[in-house]
Amino acid sequence: MIRALNTAATGMASQDANVSTIANNIANVNTNAFKAGRAEFEDLLYETVQEAGAKSSPDTSYSVGTQIGSGSKISAVKKQFQQGLPNVTNNPYDLMVNGEGFFGLIGGDGQVAFTRDGSFTVDATGSLVTKNGEKVFPGFTIPPKTSHVNVDSSGGIEAFIEGQTEPMKLGQIPVFQFQNPEGLKSIGGNKYQATVGSGVPAQTVAATNGAGQIQQGAIELSNVNVMQEMTNLIKAQRAYEMNSKVMGAADQMLQTVNNIR
Repeated sequence: MIRALNTAATGMASQDANVSTIANNIANVNTNAFKAGRAEFEDLLYETVQEAGAKSSPDTSYSVGTQIGSGSKISAVKKQFQQGLPNVTNNPYDLMVNGEGFFGLIGGDGQVAFTRDGSFTVDATGSLVTKNGEKVFPGFTIPPKTSHVNVDSSGGIEAFIEGQTEPMKLGQIPVFQFQNPEGLKSIGGNKYQATVGSGVPAQTVAATNGAGQIQQGAIELSNVNVMQEMTNLIKAQRAYEMNSKVMGAADQMLQTVNNIR
């Protein structure tokens, strides 16, 4: 009965973490390029009461063992990197990676972070930056009196300047790919950080080597499926309730034992 209490408690803790993951998904349903998380479970250690294959008599063996589990835990919260739908804005500084890959961002400490959120803008110095002021890697400056900016599918940027017939080439926005994007570390602000699990970022030209192409005038939406999340929420809530009932039943059994005279 004590075992049942502890086992049910691990189940409740697991479902609590599951509900927290679902809540975060739903909270970010309108966050640009947000990737939904999925809680994954694993069972805990078992007490082996009877080993399968052990002797049941001098001439026979147990074909099935007896093991009693001790509950469950959250083993991982896995990011789902399926692409979100495009939101066409027609803003020339809104960019979207249509396919695999991430934009690079240069932080204030000089470290490069990675994002799928391409809602960029231009600051007072003409630099192409995020809304938080982080420069788009490797750094681009829009010249004064630019009337129009064109970004092609491979990330090449051209600025059309007033009084000039030919556009000025400003460089090329690279796309970064990872061997295991699920291993990236979320650091908030729609950004990720490379880890040992994700592997080293591979810088490549958009629309080549399996990298997605860059779409100008669009932003990737969140890939959260609200109906699926609500279904998952109901299932998690029911699982939590069932574990709480197991705990209540074990408590009643203990109370019965304690009342034996």
